[in-house]
Amino acid sequence: MILDSTWMRTGICLLVLAMITVVILRSYRVRAPWYQVVALARGAAQLVALSLILSGVLTNGVLVGVALAAMFSVAVVTATRRVGWSYPHLLVTGLSMGAGAGVALTTVFASGALSFEGRYVLAAGGIVIGATMTIATLTSQHFVAITAASWDEVEGWLSIGADARQATSRLARKTVRQALIPSTDQTKTTGLVTLPGAFVGALFGGASPVEAGRFQIIVLASIMAASAVTAITLVHQLSAVVMKPVEDAQ
Repeated sequence: MILDSTWMRTGICLLVLAMITVVILRSYRVRAPWYQVVALARGAAQLVALSLILSGVLTNGVLVGVALAAMFSVAVVTATRRVGWSYPHLLVTGLSMGAGAGVALTTVFASGALSFEGRYVLAAGGIVIGATMTIATLTSQHFVAITAASWDEVEGWLSIGADARQATSRLARKTVRQALIPSTDQTKTTGLVTLPGAFVGALFGGASPVEAGRFQIIVLASIMAASAVTAITLVHQLSAVVMKPVEDAQ
């Protein structure tokens, strides 16, 4: 009955929060106000499924690899849709995210900072892959917006013989700086404004506060490196434009 009561209260809480989200978005006439609620429902279903299979995955190295591959595939497809769906964009986004996650995770486990165990590989891998997805989305959207707004400058460079990447180089650097702002601010304010999920999760998992803090620091540094590699790799590929990009109307 305690479990039933807890889940009932959880359901009521989620319903109220979902209603608040929809009402406030509709009142401001934001397009597709149900989109966030649908995303929440999908995320909840996925977490329930993950909870049911996680215990088996953590003890099997092959299943950990499969789980990470599935996470990465979904992340790449999701980010590519924000870039603009096409197979070239899918390839570019996948390579950029793979480079970012690969550099960060290889450093973490090769250095011995984290033991190469299923639980650490899955936890750190999932967090870093999620960060590369976010940074890929932010990078692509910022680049499109900045380039569209500054197209006269790009055309000016092209008219005097600059190639596409030279013409957009300043805008590409500005894109990277702006895309990294959220993760940079989160890192700077860790422990002051928020208690990060990795830290709280480690505490709930039985780690000491000191060990949880060590894990969180490793995660933050991994996100920092993965985000930088992903953003620069992606914007370098996207910057070879000779036509004014069209911003998403959403």
